[in-house]
Amino acid sequence: MFEIKKNYRIPSDFLYLQMIENFLHYVWIHKKFDVLHLKTTQHQKLDILAVGAPNPNSGPDFFNGQIRIDDQFWAGNIEIHVKSSDWFVHRHESDPAYDNVILHVVYEDDTSIFRKDNSVIPTLELKPYLHPSLMERFHKLFRTKKSWINCEEDFKEVSEFTRSHWYERLFVERLEQKCQMIHRLMTDLNQDWEAILFKMLTKNFGLKVNGDAFFSLANAINFSVIRKLQHNPMQLEALLFGQAGLLDIESDIAYQQSLSSEYRYLKQKFQLKEEGMIRMQFFRLRPSNFPTIRLSQLSQLYSRQHQLFSKVMEIETLSEYYELLQVPTSPFWDNHYTFSKTVKSSKKRMTKAFVDLLLINTILPMKFSYARQQGQHMNQHILTILQDISSEKNTIVKGFERIHKTSKSAFESQALIQLKTQYCDKNKCLKCAIGNALLSNKF
Repeated sequence: MFEIKKNYRIPSDFLYLQMIENFLHYVWIHKKFDVLHLKTTQHQKLDILAVGAPNPNSGPDFFNGQIRIDDQFWAGNIEIHVKSSDWFVHRHESDPAYDNVILHVVYEDDTSIFRKDNSVIPTLELKPYLHPSLMERFHKLFRTKKSWINCEEDFKEVSEFTRSHWYERLFVERLEQKCQMIHRLMTDLNQDWEAILFKMLTKNFGLKVNGDAFFSLANAINFSVIRKLQHNPMQLEALLFGQAGLLDIESDIAYQQSLSSEYRYLKQKFQLKEEGMIRMQFFRLRPSNFPTIRLSQLSQLYSRQHQLFSKVMEIETLSEYYELLQVPTSPFWDNHYTFSKTVKSSKKRMTKAFVDLLLINTILPMKFSYARQQGQHMNQHILTILQDISSEKNTIVKGFERIHKTSKSAFESQALIQLKTQYCDKNKCLKCAIGNALLSNKF
C-alpha cells in the first residue's frame, strides 16, 4: 500500500466525476495500481486473475472477470464507481443485471453494498493502492486551467516515437471516417464508382461553406445525365449552373442567356427537379472560391476527363494528380467571377492547394475504399502521397504549432485534426497515446 501524503479530495462537479470514473476504468484495465498486496474492504486477500471484458452497453462495467478472494475463486461481472454509494445513486440495487457482480471497485469506500440475500458484495477501495504521483498527473491533466487542450504544457515532452506512432493510428481513423459517406453511396448507387466519385467531388468542390449545397446539386442530377453531356462543355456548365439556381436572374449578358436557354432545354429533356436544393453562398468567400468558378471548373474537369475514376485509380504520383486535376474554367470566366462584373483577365485554373484538398478529402479516401472493397491495400500509396503534400493551414494545426512544431505534411495535419476533434475536445485523454504517456510518466 502507498502512503497517501496528499489527501486527494474529489471535486463535486459532474464532468470531473465522470472523468474520475473513466480514469478508474483505465486504471483497472491496465492494472495501474499495486496488484500484489490487495485486500477487500473486509480485509480479505484479493487476487485479480482477469479484469474482464469492457461492456460498452448498459449493465455492469466488465463482463467475465475472474478473481480469488482468500482461497475462493469467483467468475462474473465487475462494477466500478468513484464512491461505493454511487451504487444507490445509479439504482443498481433494483436492477437484476447487477445481481451477479462479484467485485465492486471504487476509489473511495463510503458504504457497504449488499446483495438481495443480504451478503456483502466484496469491495476493492483503490485509493490506498494508487501511487500518489499518478493521481497528481491525473489532476494536472484534467483540473489545471488550460487555454486550448488538457496537455498543452507537457505535449512537447512526449517522445517523437510515441507521437509518430499515434499519428499513424489517428490518420487511419480519420481516413475511415471520411470513407463512411462513400460506403453509404456504394449502397445507394449500386457500386457505380464513377457516380460515387462525382458526388464526392462535387461536395468537396463546395468546400466548407458550400459543401452541403454542392452535394444537394449532385443528388439532384443522375450521373447518367453527366455521362451523356460530357462531350459538350457548354451543356454541362448550363446543367450545373441551372440546377444550382445561378441562372434564375434576368440578365442581358449573352453568355448567361445562352446557358439559361440551354438549361431550359435540358431540364425538360431530362425531367430535372429542383426540390431539396440548398442555396449557394457567395458571402465571405474569396472570389476564387465563388460557386460560379468552382462549378465551371467542375464542368471542365468532367468534359475533359471521361472515365475519371478509372484514371484516378491508375495514378501513382502527386505530379500526375496535379496534371489531371488542375483544369481551368470555361473562357467566359477568364474575366469574370460573377455574370454581372468584368474583371482583369486571368486563367482561373485550379490551384495546387485546392487540388490538395480534393486529394485529402475525396480522391485518396475513394482509392482507399475501392481497394478495401477489392480486398487490396492502398495504405502505403496514400501515406506516400500525403507525406508529399504540404501541411494544411487551419486553426487546429496552428494551435499545435504554437505548442510544438509538429506538422510537416498533410499526413501530420490530418492526424492532428483527428486528435483535436475526436480526443482533446472530448476529454478522451485516457484513450489517447499521448495522454497515456503523460499519465504513466513514460515520455
